[in-house]
Amino acid sequence: MNETTARRRPNARGQGELLREEIVTAAVRMLDELADDEALSLRAVARAVSIAATSVYLHFPDRDALVLAAMQRCHEDLVRTGDDAAAAAPDPAQALRARILAQAEWAREHSGLYKVLHESKVHRRHGMPFKEVMVARTTEAVQACMDAGLAPPGDAATVAIDLRTAVNGVLAQRINEPDLPWPPAAEQLDRFLVKLVGLRL
Repeated sequence: MNETTARRRPNARGQGELLREEIVTAAVRMLDELADDEALSLRAVARAVSIAATSVYLHFPDRDALVLAAMQRCHEDLVRTGDDAAAAAPDPAQALRARILAQAEWAREHSGLYKVLHESKVHRRHGMPFKEVMVARTTEAVQACMDAGLAPPGDAATVAIDLRTAVNGVLAQRINEPDLPWPPAAEQLDRFLVKLVGLRL
């Protein structure tokens, strides 16, 4: 145990959840820097929080469990960011556009986390069922556009999946291939909304 770890005062009785949140916060920060969940170690997270590595295991049985908790927090933040942007829009079409643009801005600001959210090996091993919330939000937004006559009628779930595939694909490519001559993100995303959803922007 190093000196920093030894100096840390233990949480008061009943405050174990606070330590869990500190661990997740440290993992989120490190994953954003690493952009690779396989590069994260519980020992490094423990050092960042100034606790013994064994203390991490009291809250997370292994690294995969910690990565999943960190990614769930990130996804909730991403969804909340989209919700806030959509709530300020004047109509369903602008709400869907605001949601997509907010997602793109979040990905730009947190490129490492976005990469882990969509490319994580933990995802392939265990799945990330909490990501279904984003699918539901997008489907509801597309359906609202159809109901308002702002998009052609159709299967909102299928359109939403096509839209999410296009958006996630281009955002991931922008992160992985930043030197390509990318057009402005808003212009590219608007083309998806016009071609895939049928919006008239």
